Amino acid sequence: MLKQRSLPHLLLTLLCLWAVCKAQFEPWGYHEAEQEHYTAPELPPDTPKIQLRLAGEKRKHNEGRVEVFYDGEWGTICDDDFTIHAAHVVCRQLGYVEAISWSAASKYGKGEGRIWFDNVHCTGKEKSLAQCSSNGIGVSDCKHTEDVGVVCSDKRIPGFKFINALTNNVESLNIQVEDVRIRAILASYRKRIPVTEGYVEVKDGGRWKQLCDEEWTHMNSRVICGMFGFPSERRYNARVYKMFARKRKHTYWGYSVNCTGNEAHLSSCRLGRNVRQTDNGTCVQGMPVVVSCVPGRAFAPTPMTGFRKAFRQEHPLVRLKGGAIIGEGRVEVLKNGEWGTICDDNWNLISATVVCRELGFGSAKEFLTGGRLGQGMGPVHMNEVECSGFEKSITECFFNKDSLGCSHEEDAGVRCNVPAMGFQERETWYWPGEVNADRVVMSGVRCSGTEMSLSHCLHHGEHLDCPKGGARFAAGVSCSETAPDLVLNPQIVEHTTYLEDRPMLMLQCAYEENCLATTASQVPADSYRRLLRFSSQIHNNGQSDFRPKASRETWVWHDCHRHYHSMEVFTNYDLLSLNGTKVAEGHKASFCLEDSECDEGIEKRYECANFGEQGITVGCWDTYRHDIDCQWVDITDVKPGDYIFQVVINPNYEVAESDYTNNVVKCRCRYDGHRIWMYSCHIGGAFSSETEDTFPGLLNNQVAHR
Repeated sequence: MLKQRSLPHLLLTLLCLWAVCKAQFEPWGYHEAEQEHYTAPELPPDTPKIQLRLAGEKRKHNEGRVEVFYDGEWGTICDDDFTIHAAHVVCRQLGYVEAISWSAASKYGKGEGRIWFDNVHCTGKEKSLAQCSSNGIGVSDCKHTEDVGVVCSDKRIPGFKFINALTNNVESLNIQVEDVRIRAILASYRKRIPVTEGYVEVKDGGRWKQLCDEEWTHMNSRVICGMFGFPSERRYNARVYKMFARKRKHTYWGYSVNCTGNEAHLSSCRLGRNVRQTDNGTCVQGMPVVVSCVPGRAFAPTPMTGFRKAFRQEHPLVRLKGGAIIGEGRVEVLKNGEWGTICDDNWNLISATVVCRELGFGSAKEFLTGGRLGQGMGPVHMNEVECSGFEKSITECFFNKDSLGCSHEEDAGVRCNVPAMGFQERETWYWPGEVNADRVVMSGVRCSGTEMSLSHCLHHGEHLDCPKGGARFAAGVSCSETAPDLVLNPQIVEHTTYLEDRPMLMLQCAYEENCLATTASQVPADSYRRLLRFSSQIHNNGQSDFRPKASRETWVWHDCHRHYHSMEVFTNYDLLSLNGTKVAEGHKASFCLEDSECDEGIEKRYECANFGEQGITVGCWDTYRHDIDCQWVDITDVKPGDYIFQVVINPNYEVAESDYTNNVVKCRCRYDGHRIWMYSCHIGGAFSSETEDTFPGLLNNQVAHR
C-alpha cells in the first residue's frame, strides 16, 4: 500500500518533473526567448519615403557604398559635407546600433544612376536620412567618384524589425536581420563542435525564426556555410527532418532569400519574395530550411577526440603566412618550387574567398591590401587576379602573367571566416604560480603552431615526466594580438659567401665568445682557422617590432668586443652532411639588434650606439656584414664534399613571432678543399620534404605521443 503524500510534497514533485522536462527541451531551442521590445520610428507624413542598402566592393556585410531607393530608382549620396552624424543615421536606419566610420571618394566603387543626396547635414538624431537637410532630393553637382560609404557596427539594434516601405521593390533590397545561426536539431549533431548541420534561423524583431525552404537553393546554403567557416555545403537526410518538422509548429520569417553564392554573409544577399503561409502558420512546402556543411580538415569532428589532426594543408600550392590567428595571413603560392606572394591589384572579396575555401575555411570576411599582414620574400607570382568565386584554387583564376612592377608593399592578404570552436569560453589566467599547486597534467608539449587545441600537440600523454614538478615551474603564456616575423634574405647569403684563412692571433675575442670550433683550443697561437663567411640581412615582415625579451638592465656587457648582448643566441649557423649530420657549427649572439635600413617612408627606431634601445622595426632589416666577428662557420676540420648550409634565426624561440617556419634558410654547398660554392639558397619550408626534421606531424597528419 502506497503512502499518501502531502499536497506540498506533491507540488514539489510536479515542479521537479517540470524542470526535468524543461531541461530536456532547452538544448533543442524550444523555450521561448523573451521578445525584446522594438518600436518602429514614426515619421512625419511629409517625410519622403526612401530605402537604404549597402553595396559596392564590400569587405564585410556591414560596410559599403550607401545607396538610396527613391522614386523607383537606386542612387547614391555625395560625400560633400557628409559627417559621422549622417553615418549614424544611415546605420541605424539599416538596423545597426551605430556607425564606426565613413569614407569619401567612392572607396567602395562608383555607383550608378542618380545622386539623390548632396551636402547632407544631420544632427545624428534623425530617424531617416530623408529628415536631414540637403540640397534637395536629386539636386547635386557631384560625380560618382564622390560616392560616400559607411562602416556600421557588427551589433544590430535589439528587436530591430525590417520595415519594407517599398513593397514593389522588395527583391532589390539586402537582407536586414539581427542575427543568423545554424541550430542543431538531430541528437547526433547537437553534441558536436563545431555545429555543421541544422535549421537556418534568423533573429528578427527579437525572436528566432525559421526560413521556409520554398525557393531555397544550394547557392543560399553555400553562403550560410561560408559565413560560419565551412568551405562547402552537402546533402542531408531530408526524410528525417520532414518527420521532425511534422511534430513541431514553427515560426517562419516572412521572406525568401536570393543569394548568388559569392556573398560573404547572408546580409549581402538580396531579399526574396514574401513567403506564402498557410492558416496554421506553416509555409507552403511545410519545411524549415536545413543546411549541412562540410568542415575543413582542421575542424572535422571525430567521435574520439572531437577534432581530426590536420597539419597538412588541403591544397599544397597555397598557404597563409604572418597572421596572428588561424584563418588569416598573407597569401602565398608555390610556383616552380618557390613560395611567392600575390599583388593586391584588383584584389577583392571574391578572390579572397577562393583562397579561404581552398584552405578549408569559410568565405572571406575581409580582403587585405598593402602588405597589412606583413611583406613576403621572394617573387611576386600573381598579379591582377580575377576569380569568378567558384574556382577550386586561386591558381585556377585568371591573372596577368605579363604584368610586372609589384613590390612586397602590395602583398595581398585575407581574413577568413572560421568555425566557432568554443575557444572564446576558455578562461584566461594571469597566474604567477603557487607552491601548493604542483599537480602536473601535461608534460613534454611540443607544438608546430597550427593545432586547434593544446591537446593536439605532441606530448608525453599519460606518462608524465616533470622532474622539477609544478608550482613555480609551471608553464605559462603571454599573448598579444600582433607579433613580429623575422625572415632572412636567402639571396644575400648565397651572393656573399667566401672563405678566409684567419690567424688565431686575430680571433681572440671570437674565441672568448665561443665562435670557433672546439679544436681551436688545442692549436698553437700562430695557426690559422678556415672560416666560411657570409652576410645576413634579417627583415621584420611582421605586425609589431622585434624586441629582445631581456630588459636593458639585464643585458650582458662583453668587454672584448665592447658591446652588449641582449639575447643569448640570436642565430645558429650549421654545416650539415647530406644525411643531416652536423659537421660544423657557429652561432651569433645578438650583440646589436638595430635598424640598418628601412623601407621607404619608415623611420629607424633602434640604434645600439650609446646603450640605445635594441630591436628591429616593422618594415626594416638588420644587416650583419660578412666582415663582422662571428659572422661565419669555422670549417677548418671539414673535409671536401657536398653539404647543406643552414641558418636559423631566433632558434630558441626567445621572442614570440607570428611565423617560425620562415626562420630557416638552407643552401646547397660544395667544398673542394680550396673554394666553396653556395647555391639553391631558399627559406626553409619552401620544399615540403625538408620540414619533417622539425615537425614530423606536418607530413604524417597524425596525433602522436612521444
